Amino acid sequence: MALTKKGIVEQIQAQLDLPKNKSLETAEFLLELIKDHLEVGDDVFVSGFGKFCVTEKKVRKGRNPVTEDELMLKPRRVVTFKSFGQLRDKVNKK
Repeated sequence: MALTKKGIVEQIQAQLDLPKNKSLETAEFLLELIKDHLEVGDDVFVSGFGKFCVTEKKVRKGRNPVTEDELMLKPRRVVTFKSFGQLRDKVNKK
């Protein structure tokens, strides 16, 4: 089962014994902080977890899978995530 923002808020509320509105405010603040830094192109490092990076994609050829028509895809920015060793080990239970 996936962890949702609602689940995060509930975990903050239960673990830190905060009221629900403070838990929601805390989660929203953290997510907005991350989004603001990614928006301007900054990387976000979370120690023991991983690194969120903004990567520039250049113009490239693409293909419509339905019609098989070739087209040029516009340049864009994408967010990538690279997990750190501690997270990989925990996921792989090493």
